[in-house]
Amino acid sequence: MPDVLTAPLVVEFPFTRSLGPVQSAFLTGLREGVVLGVRTKDGRTLVPPVEYDPVTAEEIRDLVEVAPTGTVTTWAWNHAPRRGQPLGTPFAWVLVRLDGADTALLHALDAPGPDAVHTGMRVRVRWAEERSGAITDIACFEPYDGAAARPTGHSGAFADAISGVVVPARLDYTYSPGRAQSDYIRALAERRTVGERCPSCRKVYVPPRGACPTCGVATAEHVEVGPRGTVTTFCIVNIKAKNLDIEVPYVYAHIALDGADLALHARIGGIPYDQVRMGLRVEPVWADGARYPDHYRPAGEPDAEYDTYKELL
Repeated sequence: MPDVLTAPLVVEFPFTRSLGPVQSAFLTGLREGVVLGVRTKDGRTLVPPVEYDPVTAEEIRDLVEVAPTGTVTTWAWNHAPRRGQPLGTPFAWVLVRLDGADTALLHALDAPGPDAVHTGMRVRVRWAEERSGAITDIACFEPYDGAAARPTGHSGAFADAISGVVVPARLDYTYSPGRAQSDYIRALAERRTVGERCPSCRKVYVPPRGACPTCGVATAEHVEVGPRGTVTTFCIVNIKAKNLDIEVPYVYAHIALDGADLALHARIGGIPYDQVRMGLRVEPVWADGARYPDHYRPAGEPDAEYDTYKELL
């Protein structure tokens, strides 16, 4: 039996968001070394602050400073920190109720080991050396055995408040394609495109899924399709993707390979982007040593009639 295929994959993008008055004040305060909460109409102080009361849903904007010291309400030990986490050595994730607050803030606690952490222990904020207006301006919490710190009485008003943030989002994971797609990938390495036929409706699906999406029955019969196909629909890409060495504009299309009953997507090259059209007949272009087609180009055949691919739109 062939080895199971796996591959490390990363999904990454910058997430940009604007800030309302409450979050703006909170993050600007962190930049200035001040922790701000928001007070509800019934007198509770919420840290981190929110714009609407989670109980009554009323809008709340009454900012109030709390102390940078507090008490651990619960915790969990992190034996193996991951990329991008607050500390590079083992630490505790803790919920800390800062002095003056009625809710707890999640962050890291720098401690020598799990035996040094307990619910009820006193901690204080360790500020980052360089602060920009982000939760990471709190580098972490650290154990503290002194008296509760006194707030400075900051009003929450700042002349140069932060109005927006850019947060990098990233997911690292290992993907295993399964039996059907592994067969498909191995065939591509031989410059062949293989789908699977449903034993009930007899449709050929490329890429194969291991089961018919219409009938719900397992598929196993291999069917070689293509290599040529027909553009069923397409879009023009005008925004350059990070780490993708393709100049814009370019065309990404759905292509129904000859013999397939499902269109796959691929880039169209070898033709000006504004000349790509539905029904265009195309063929794959393989780069040296590549395991899959680099792109598809015009095959030099007459365009396909609409009725031959309308069911695949």
